[in-house]
Amino acid sequence: MASTDNPILATPESKPGLPPTVQRHLGHQLRAAYAPIETAATPEVFLALIERLEAALAEQGRSVEPAFREGMLAALSSLRAFALSLTNNSARADDLVQDTILRAWQNQHRFQPGTNLNAWLFTILRNAFYSEQRKRMREVQDEDGSYAARLFTAPDQGHRLDVQDLRAGLAKLPPDQREALILVGAEGLSYEEVAGICGVAIGTIKSRVNRARNRLAELLGYGDDDLTGDRMMQSAMGEGV
Repeated sequence: MASTDNPILATPESKPGLPPTVQRHLGHQLRAAYAPIETAATPEVFLALIERLEAALAEQGRSVEPAFREGMLAALSSLRAFALSLTNNSARADDLVQDTILRAWQNQHRFQPGTNLNAWLFTILRNAFYSEQRKRMREVQDEDGSYAARLFTAPDQGHRLDVQDLRAGLAKLPPDQREALILVGAEGLSYEEVAGICGVAIGTIKSRVNRARNRLAELLGYGDDDLTGDRMMQSAMGEGV
C-alpha cells in the first residue's frame, strides 16, 4: 500500500482550484479502498502453483533463489488487487495472476536483483492483460459491478458509502488514467516505475495521475466547501494524511 506521503497527494501539475485537502482526501480513500484486498489471505491456488513450480525445478536438481520466491509470495496480494482493478472480474483476475506467476517463474533470469520486483511483476501482469484483452474485446465483465462492490467495501458503514462512491468514480476513468492512479496511489510505486511499467514517459504518467485525480474529484463533487464537515476528511486530516 502507498505511504502517507505518496506523490499522488501533491503533484506540481495539480489542476488550479483543486485544494490540497481534496487531494489528501482522495488519496486516503484510494488507500482505504484497496486495503481489504491487499490484506486478504492469499488464495491457495496461487500458493499451490508456486509449490508445483518449485517441485518441477527440484526434479531437475535446481532451485529458485529464496529472495525471488519470498518476493513473489509477498507480491501476490498486490498483483491480485491490480488484476482486479483491470478486469473487474474475480475469475479473470485470478487467471491473470496465475499467468503472471508462470511467466515470471519462466523468466526469473531476466529479473535484475536489487530492482523493484513488484514493478517487474506488474509489468508482466499488465502485458498479459492487454494481450488477452485484444482476444476478448467482446466479453462482458461484471456488468453490474457486484463483485467489485464487495471488494471495495470497507467495514464501517459510513466508510463503506465513501468507498463505493470512489469505486464508481474509478470505473468511469479511462483505463490508462485508472491504472496510473492505482499504481501510484494504491500500490505506492514511483512515477518512474509506473512509466516503465506502462512504457511511456514520466511526464505522461504524471499527467495521467493528475487528470485522473481531477476527474475523480469532479465525479465525486468535491470542493473545499463540500469537505468542510465531511467525516472522511476529518479522519484523513486527523491521521496526518
